[in-house]
Amino acid sequence: MVAEQKEDFMREAIKDAFVGIEDKEGGPFGAVIVKDGKIIAKAHNTVLYSRDPTAHAEVNAIREASKKLGYDMTGCKIYSTTEPCPMCFSAIHWARIGKIIFGTKIEDVKEIGFNEMTIKNHTLKFLGNLNIEIEGDFLTMECFELLEKYKTMHGKTY
Repeated sequence: MVAEQKEDFMREAIKDAFVGIEDKEGGPFGAVIVKDGKIIAKAHNTVLYSRDPTAHAEVNAIREASKKLGYDMTGCKIYSTTEPCPMCFSAIHWARIGKIIFGTKIEDVKEIGFNEMTIKNHTLKFLGNLNIEIEGDFLTMECFELLEKYKTMHGKTY
């Protein structure tokens, strides 16, 4: 996959996350699921809007993608603006998504006040003996812009 295409996918996740924070639906997080070079689903965090603590961007994207692909998303990649939390990582594993590409780290969102469990994706992969690719620090500075905007808006952390 060409680098520009990867950047386009992450920028779609970033764009959707900006929509979510502008609409005050949830935190500064977005996700895109891709298969065969095409976007299957994109979503942002809707925890505040739905009043559902599981409505993270990655879970919302998996829910959308499953409407098209079913529960088996073998061959898919997920682009997430922030490293997936343990709940989202588990959902990605159960959906059989083969690769995670993320921007900012769990510690970065914890620093702005989110109640994060700082268990790294690489640790979860190791402990679960999982065959999933993980690529972090992708378009990090652009993903940081989401966190900064949310922080300056005095967005609710949870």
